Amino acid sequence: MSELKFATRLNSFASGAYLYWPELKGKPSVLQMIERAATVKGLTHLDLNYPQHMTDDVKTMRQKIEEVGLAVNGMQMRWDAPEFKIGAFTNPDPKIRRQAIELTKRGIDAGREFGASIMTLWMGQDGFDYCFQADYKKMWEDAVSAVREVAEYAPDIDVSIEYKPNEPRAYSIFPNATTCLLAVEEAGCKNLGITLDFAHVLFANEVPAFAAAMVARRSRLLGLDLNDGWGKRDDGLMVGSVNPRATLEFLLQMKRDGYKGAYYFDTFPDASGLDPVREAETNIATVIRLLKLCEKLENNPALNEAISRQDAVASQQIVNDVMLAQ
Repeated sequence: MSELKFATRLNSFASGAYLYWPELKGKPSVLQMIERAATVKGLTHLDLNYPQHMTDDVKTMRQKIEEVGLAVNGMQMRWDAPEFKIGAFTNPDPKIRRQAIELTKRGIDAGREFGASIMTLWMGQDGFDYCFQADYKKMWEDAVSAVREVAEYAPDIDVSIEYKPNEPRAYSIFPNATTCLLAVEEAGCKNLGITLDFAHVLFANEVPAFAAAMVARRSRLLGLDLNDGWGKRDDGLMVGSVNPRATLEFLLQMKRDGYKGAYYFDTFPDASGLDPVREAETNIATVIRLLKLCEKLENNPALNEAISRQDAVASQQIVNDVMLAQ
């Protein structure tokens, strides 16, 4: 357990800013959010959004992160500029599409300076909203070729696709595990893989552990966004707060498949004004407890036997004895 890496969403630490900075007017700066994140017990890493979080020079930000005792796990690409509203990698304007690709390469370069080993691509702007809006084959080819170019640009860096069914577009070009696995196969780059966001997987009407197993079978699970939700949207709730059993199975599947990456919390305490420090500490404590339960289940002969027979009654009884022990 001592070697676990716990990372979190930096923007969460703007939540309830008045609690931490009583005299602050407006939103906290990136450096201030880094300082507040460092007060979370057990947190080891941060992920940075590019270019959103690049408000200071890299040297200043790197020094601040090191001073507070944290490290950078990875970069999360964000194409927030207005010109990308109808697509980044799939924008119909070749100049804007090229701009998105080159911006992503610069994000990878910035990540190297922070010591980050992964670039996550959440291509939220790449999709469509109407019938007769998109040339589906061309859009797919544009998306895959752009991902391939980015991955080939940085063979020393893991490039990971994070999927989501929709939002902000009505339908995303990479909406589920299946399309991502197809894209990774077509791109054909060894450093390319997939990030699973638990709430996105639920939103896609998928079973998290099954999605993890298929990713491990056909590609590599490079990133993990832990959170929870009701399956109707991207809720970003605390880990295990709605679906503890599915979360436990998800973590167990990843453990069996040898996941070594960070446990990154993509949760939204700011949505309801929660204290982000307490919220992050709760997420860490929850994952540690669930991973301890995984140790009891991983090599459980009775559970393995029940699963081999697809005996749901027996397996539920065994998991209950571990999860609900008094």
